Amino acid sequence: MLSNHKRIAISQPSYLPWIGYFDLIDQVNTFVFLDTVQFEKQSWQQRNRIKTPTGLQWLTAPAQYRGRFGQSIKDVELGDGKVFGKHLRTIELNYRRSPFFDEFYPPLRELLDYPPALLCDLNTSIIRWACSVLRIKKHFALASELAVTGTRTDLLAQICANQMATEYLSPLGSHVYLLHERKIIEAKGVRIQFQHYVHPEYGQLFGGFIPYVCILDLLFNEGPRSLEVIRSGRRKPYTPEEVMEAHATNV
Repeated sequence: MLSNHKRIAISQPSYLPWIGYFDLIDQVNTFVFLDTVQFEKQSWQQRNRIKTPTGLQWLTAPAQYRGRFGQSIKDVELGDGKVFGKHLRTIELNYRRSPFFDEFYPPLRELLDYPPALLCDLNTSIIRWACSVLRIKKHFALASELAVTGTRTDLLAQICANQMATEYLSPLGSHVYLLHERKIIEAKGVRIQFQHYVHPEYGQLFGGFIPYVCILDLLFNEGPRSLEVIRSGRRKPYTPEEVMEAHATNV
């Protein structure tokens, strides 16, 4: 008997996301890139970190935002493309001795050597590429291509309804507002859960383990084991009640 269960996740497209982002994708049937909300400069939407011999280093995509306050993520144009050449050189300098550098660097270089005009297109291309090498096969959609309107939780509810979802798996950080507005989504017949992820350790260059770096660090160091490593950090999702209880305890 076929199940009507359909789990969805919705998140802004990030630049070279961390491994927890891919755990979220791996747990759902459909992943929607939330590209219709306002762009936030110097956020995960345009930057992430790699590990170097001296610690963490930011890689920031050159987004154009001067005089464009309030623009949506989908409309953000990329700036000076030479920046990506610098990113590639920085990545090569710090990861060329990693076990799987030669396997994953060439396709990454193709993505960054000829970036598209829009930041969102670049981010989604990188995420789709990473999912393909991780062997994570999911249905992807862009919020901008769906017939949905609304803001914040109402927008999430509209997307869930549009995709006929029965469960919404949310990043834990969204609990700040989602717990107070959960009925908007639940009114659509959608059950809310929150991602529970404990960052696993894996082999890295340059001494002790540092968590919360971009996906490239894992791919270059662990190669075929990368998806296994990602899944090892997964825990049973939190219910809204569990998150509320934990928040009340910490207040």
